[in-house]
Amino acid sequence: MKQTISSSFRLGILGGGQLGKMLCQAASSWDITTYVLDPDPEASAASIATKFTVGSFRDYETVMNFAKDVDLLTIEIEGVNIEAVEELASNGLPVYPEPSCLRIIRDKGLQKQFFADFNLPTASFKLFENADEIRQALAIGSLKYPFVQKTRLAGYDGQGVLVVKGEHKLNQLFDVPSMVEDFIEEVVEIAVIVSRNQSGEMACYPAVEMIFNPVANLVEYLLSPARINKELAEEASHLARKTAEALNITGLLAVEMFLDQHQNLLINEVAPRPHNSGHQTIESAMTSQYEQHLRAIFGYHPGSTKLKMPAVMINILGDEGFSGAAVYKGLNEVLAIEGVKLHIYGKKMTRPYRKMGHATILDPDINMALIKAKRVLETLKVQA
Repeated sequence: MKQTISSSFRLGILGGGQLGKMLCQAASSWDITTYVLDPDPEASAASIATKFTVGSFRDYETVMNFAKDVDLLTIEIEGVNIEAVEELASNGLPVYPEPSCLRIIRDKGLQKQFFADFNLPTASFKLFENADEIRQALAIGSLKYPFVQKTRLAGYDGQGVLVVKGEHKLNQLFDVPSMVEDFIEEVVEIAVIVSRNQSGEMACYPAVEMIFNPVANLVEYLLSPARINKELAEEASHLARKTAEALNITGLLAVEMFLDQHQNLLINEVAPRPHNSGHQTIESAMTSQYEQHLRAIFGYHPGSTKLKMPAVMINILGDEGFSGAAVYKGLNEVLAIEGVKLHIYGKKMTRPYRKMGHATILDPDINMALIKAKRVLETLKVQA
């Protein structure tokens, strides 16, 4: 595409959540006009987008009409109307990531089959149409405990995932088409974000380490860089690059991996957009993931991914037992901690484990940053 930026350039974003908001913030630094489509009139990006349209990014006609006013279309969520973005791309509108990538990645079954087809290491898996098929496979011995069931479509932020370690969980199986994979007793879970532009130029951020909340199945602590040796870090970056190259993607690709007990890296899943595992890059890296995504989709050279300082990122979640208008408690105490950078997403209503914001804690000593992060998590509460 033509490598120019002006105030009249109109960037369309399907999805107006926190990722869309932070993408708009990055675009504003380059004086880019942002058009955002989201069904929620109070979505996070509504207050910052140049033009915000209330409507469903899953609806064909709505997406087609929205795209009439933009010069380039990108996403902050995979679950958009795939037929619409395919038609828009075939009609000449630049759409990044490419619809072909979205069609693969949005379906957990197609995604896993893609890994297998390109010899990308991943856990063994099977595809099932419904819960009865899973029970039958268990009965005849072609499937064994423990395993993980993931719905093929619409899984997001820990939703649509069920860990099954015994019969007591069978009544909770999702009765929809799903992908079932071996449960990996991982030593650590890591992620690498790689950017790739239309010319094939790539840049990887250093691998990060993710520690999950066992109840919400969301990242509780993210450590940047990951506490792994140099060889594993290089292998993770190589695997991320190989995956992006195989997909032929333009934009960002977040590659989540397991490091198992035998020190093998296995790809868990990928996301073709800015990602929760890259929030800390706003303060900790030379180039934020949001600017990097813009560089990639506009065809510019990638920015430096070097870290300025180690960091720990925490998700700020709605407190258990509270639903309603959000009230943030402990802000003053948290802001008194050196190195804390706070991001509130602007969601008016809270509910248990809803992502309401994040905090990045910077410190030359990653272990000290983790100690501070735990203080922030204990102090800052989102209630109603």
